[in-house]
Amino acid sequence: MIQALPKHKQLILFDGICNLCNASVLYVIKHDKANRFMFAPLQSEVGKQIIQKFNVDPTKTDSILLYSEEKGLTVKSTAALHIAKHLSFPRSLMTVFFIVPTFIRNWVYDFVAKNRYKWYGKKDACMIPTPELKAKFLA
Repeated sequence: MIQALPKHKQLILFDGICNLCNASVLYVIKHDKANRFMFAPLQSEVGKQIIQKFNVDPTKTDSILLYSEEKGLTVKSTAALHIAKHLSFPRSLMTVFFIVPTFIRNWVYDFVAKNRYKWYGKKDACMIPTPELKAKFLA
């Protein structure tokens, strides 16, 4: 499954039942003008493979994961900022937050992640991409 990721793409793994995460994925798709990203829910087979490969504890992962073969795995606020870096202007300006120490960025990230279901709700099942978006998703 991981092998299905083209070499020039990066894979965004997200919580497939989280409304905030699903909205974020749609936002990235809309602003990914270079078509750099592909997507998969953490709950998918490819998500499980990457979690296993990098020994990520799924019970402690309220996080977005960004994977590429050449760069490996990044998580939490660092992953989000690396994603923003490749989106169209002015979203790419978010990289200015790299100057904030990681522990502070991740504290804010973890606070939002911990409350995301309460604030934004969740679905009973993972998002099913529309036929137009299906090519951007790995199963």
